[in-house]
Amino acid sequence: MLADPPTSTRRERARAATIEEIKSTALGLLREAGTTDIRFTDIARLMGMTPPAMYRYYADRDALLTDLITDAYVDLGEQIRLARERVSPTDFGGRWRETALVYRDWARSKPEQFALILGLPVAGYVAPDHGPTTEPASAAMAQLDELFINAAQSGRLRRPLVREVSPLLVHCAADKHPEMDGIVTPESFQAMLQAWASLHGIVSLEAYGHLDWMEPAARDALFFSTVATAAKAAGLPTPRPTS
Repeated sequence: MLADPPTSTRRERARAATIEEIKSTALGLLREAGTTDIRFTDIARLMGMTPPAMYRYYADRDALLTDLITDAYVDLGEQIRLARERVSPTDFGGRWRETALVYRDWARSKPEQFALILGLPVAGYVAPDHGPTTEPASAAMAQLDELFINAAQSGRLRRPLVREVSPLLVHCAADKHPEMDGIVTPESFQAMLQAWASLHGIVSLEAYGHLDWMEPAARDALFFSTVATAAKAAGLPTPRPTS
């Protein structure tokens, strides 16, 4: 009979709870300030701690940022995965639509986390090489790779609208995405990046308030037409409108 897994101690639970409170407080400050700048002194003040006490939990600001960025990538990747699984694996247009919708909804509901991982780089912050942010970031973005790979393997990925590809992008595809070799052509790899750029562009404009001059229904229409246009240009099946 297997022994029960060891339970955490009271001290470990208290430490974990404090770390979660630090992260939550930091995100709240980011939301209020509209910036990705984080200061231990501000977090400590709101939590009723002394700034030196913060160093019991994080070595420095960058360690806290790394934790927040990792959490954000994990959350975004999981939300995309769950949304895609609600659609048939052979409905590639539908899976692209659901990916786009989740990307948009996540950015609008968690703008501070969106800014951390997909906005302007945080001044002075350098993610650790092969550190904790690497795997969740790759896993979140790899879901778009998987969509194009599956569509190509099923014969449902048409040639994209733009077919001229720089040798630099051909090298990038071979060097950074060997899993696509022999499955997704360089022109379709380029089209995949263009589809993501289109999606990210429209989501960023909306998330940062640049489309607030439009009525919500008009923003929805623009969003869905952008998603459909990106699919057509990339050679994906055109997604059906949401009901």
